[in-house]
Amino acid sequence: MARPKKYIIKLSNDEREALQKTIGNKRTCKTVLKRCQILLELDEERGRVLTHEQLAHSYAVSRATITNIIQTYVKNGIKNIIRYNISPNSSAALRKVDGRAEAHIIQLACSPAPEGHSRWTLRLLEEKARIELEVPVGREAIRQTLKKMNLNLTKIPTGASLPKKMQNS
Repeated sequence: MARPKKYIIKLSNDEREALQKTIGNKRTCKTVLKRCQILLELDEERGRVLTHEQLAHSYAVSRATITNIIQTYVKNGIKNIIRYNISPNSSAALRKVDGRAEAHIIQLACSPAPEGHSRWTLRLLEEKARIELEVPVGREAIRQTLKKMNLNLTKIPTGASLPKKMQNS
């Protein structure tokens, strides 16, 4: 025998329309999309309501997720269901270099080295990026960008030491 429901979901017409609008928006992320669809399925006014297990199985989420969606709706309303909450500690929120800045850094690294230098260094790239970009970018962010693109600043011999192939000859 199933436990009686603790929360009964009865959506108003405005809430239903807001959920439908969010579902219809192409820019809605998958997490918010699933939340909206699950909440619409849980609506008692709509008629046939699936159990939490059935919903969890059909939307490929856990039962705890279904419970969390219900509790969020009951406590905070529909605004927290529709909005995607990004933690300020997440890696996406902490990124200082966006795609445009990454492209600019890579373009700089692939360009000829400045006058008086045989190659780009992280410090030189940092100075040049500070001048050309609006947002200051640190050496570590530049290093990570170059590493992500498999761009190695030390591949090109500078003349200071011969490559190992030439030394053995």
